[in-house]
Amino acid sequence: MASRIALARLSPAFSRARSARTVGARLARGYASQSEHTMTVREALNAAMEEEMLRDENVFVIGEEVARYNGAYKVTKGLLDKFGEKRVIDTPITEMGFAGLAIGAAFGGLRPICEFMTFNFAMQAIDQIVNSAGKTHYMSGGVLPCPIVFRGPNGAAAGVAAQHSQDYAAWYGQVPGLKVVSPWSAEDCKGLLKSAIRDPNPVVFLENELMYGITFPMSSEAMSDNFLLPIGKAKVEREGSDVTIVAHSKMVGHSMEAAEELAKEGIKAEVINLRSIRPLDITTIVKSVKKTNRLVVAEGGFPAFGVGSEICAQIVEGEAFDYLDAPVERVTGADVPTPYAVNLENLTFPDTGVVVRAAKRALYRTN
Repeated sequence: MASRIALARLSPAFSRARSARTVGARLARGYASQSEHTMTVREALNAAMEEEMLRDENVFVIGEEVARYNGAYKVTKGLLDKFGEKRVIDTPITEMGFAGLAIGAAFGGLRPICEFMTFNFAMQAIDQIVNSAGKTHYMSGGVLPCPIVFRGPNGAAAGVAAQHSQDYAAWYGQVPGLKVVSPWSAEDCKGLLKSAIRDPNPVVFLENELMYGITFPMSSEAMSDNFLLPIGKAKVEREGSDVTIVAHSKMVGHSMEAAEELAKEGIKAEVINLRSIRPLDITTIVKSVKKTNRLVVAEGGFPAFGVGSEICAQIVEGEAFDYLDAPVERVTGADVPTPYAVNLENLTFPDTGVVVRAAKRALYRTN
């Protein structure tokens, strides 16, 4: 318990250090509004929650330090001042307790946004998420829906060791009854979080701590209060004809960088941002594989039984298998508990160079 309290105090300092860049003047709504069309991931998430809370009085936020402290990573900054303590609720350190409270509120017709300081701590609430939220609609014969969003940072951060570095995309992606979202860009975060809040089903919304301070361009459409992105639809971030690279969350950035490196050698890589883990948009992946005849799947989680494994299985089982000219390449984290030592940690998670080498193997190029 003491270590968790210490982590809670230190995490915002780490976050501030990573996101110290200037992102433009902020208006009265705080993170939600800017004068130019760029936004950090943190601001996009904040804007999505603010807009949906303005739109629907049944939407509220609950979690550890979400109110008076403005969130451990400042994602809920300013919401308490605007909406008050009835709709932005600080809780004790009891994930099972406040997740259960939020699920009960959803059963009662409200739309909770349940924030976990990290999804590693949501392990304490996994029975509530999987059994209470994920299965009750089915077990009640469709009588009792559970419109709730579970959100917070997922996957590896920096220097937080084995117990605070896991990627839960595959864990929750296996559960019928849950929708699972893993965004990358600021547009992803805003459009998908707004859709998740409006969805009648429980949605597990997996963010990444290292992405919170990253600035992305925002289209005029994305700046609108009515901007939504469909859950279950991937996005082709970069078109290509030689190899398909599929990724989610932070690994999309590494895949885009890898595509730039490959382009210097005349290799045209197509990069697909999954956005959604469940439902999985296998149709977009199949269409791309039919064009490129090669597939690389990149993720930051463990290699065994992961998101990449599921994509491989569905490709092998379906029509796309006949179009493959090389085995599918998987890029994953190492199959070890995450080390604390920085030199070992750097060897544990894939980066741009690893994706480049995997793409070249798929193309039978010398690494």
